[in-house]
Amino acid sequence: MTFQSEFSYETRPVRVVFRPGAAVTATPGEAAHLGLRRLLVVCGSRGEAVARAVADALGDACAGVHAEARMHVPVEDADRAVAVVRAAGADGCVTVGGGSAIGLGKAIALRTGLPLIAVPSTYSGSEMTPVWGLTEHGTKRTGRDPVVQPRSVVYDPRLTLSLPVPLTVTSGVNALAHAVEALYAPDTSPLVSVMAEEGVRAMAEALPRLAADPKDLDARSRALYAAWLCGTCLGSTTMGLHHKVCHVLGGTFGLPHAETHTVVLPYVLAHNAPAAPHALAVLRRALGTDDPPRALWELAGRLGAPRSLAGLGLAEGDVTAAADRVAGEPYANPRPVTANEARAVLRAAYEGGPPEPAGDIPLQQIQRGHGLADRK
Repeated sequence: MTFQSEFSYETRPVRVVFRPGAAVTATPGEAAHLGLRRLLVVCGSRGEAVARAVADALGDACAGVHAEARMHVPVEDADRAVAVVRAAGADGCVTVGGGSAIGLGKAIALRTGLPLIAVPSTYSGSEMTPVWGLTEHGTKRTGRDPVVQPRSVVYDPRLTLSLPVPLTVTSGVNALAHAVEALYAPDTSPLVSVMAEEGVRAMAEALPRLAADPKDLDARSRALYAAWLCGTCLGSTTMGLHHKVCHVLGGTFGLPHAETHTVVLPYVLAHNAPAAPHALAVLRRALGTDDPPRALWELAGRLGAPRSLAGLGLAEGDVTAAADRVAGEPYANPRPVTANEARAVLRAAYEGGPPEPAGDIPLQQIQRGHGLADRK
């Protein structure tokens, strides 16, 4: 394999603490390290108990708990959270939970410039990216801004012990999707390839162990480590077709976030495979297979994850509307996506059968596809 001799890679300032029990024992120290004296703790309803334990650990430095995070960050939720943080006179936020909590914290940071401390309890990887998302009038908008990147991330594997097996699996595959898409991004690099390969291998090894024994703390730690790597890959590169499809399905049609990523990933990878030989080579090594799309589809099914968009509640009549929306906006991808091609990908994901290999495509189409990069 030839070396990629031209690339750029940007690192962002973030401090990471990784150890069991760190949510309570390390978060106050991270707040002090950042010079923060009055923090609003942000979470969703599912993670409120842990968030309140973190709030108690912060003591006088806690300005309150805001437990209203929801999937896809509706803009009205962001408006309400910004009003709460301003009324509390907070000088920073601690987000406790999964991608929804971290997403709401990012929306606060985007509007106020306040620094974030992230305490993840799932494998979403959002804590390692400068990517924000807001949903308004059925459309999910995303963007990049360094102000939303958490300044400190506290990884506590014990927080994930209570994560139900179905959510463990879909959250883990969601993380895999970040690494997969980073491998064929136009701004990938050898460093991203190394992190992606290690992240995919670690997550693919951890998930079957966790399905067999959800209390396996070593496997929980390995999965959280993998999520860290996969999230870093996403934060360093441009999102493509996979994330665009999932943003449309989530923001416009209300499909659940991690489950949608899990269903869609094998079909988008199969579509892009002919234009992404390097990505396929890395994934073959990481997964120990000649057919990564099929292996990811089989992994999800073997662990009891959903396999079809129909099973997630998408109406058959919405496939065409979703495809038109996906094809109607420019985004980075190794091969261009027409409305017909988007419809084929979505139809396959709707039906949920084994992903079929895509045919070869001309070199000029590959180049034209990457020319759509817009860092969104």
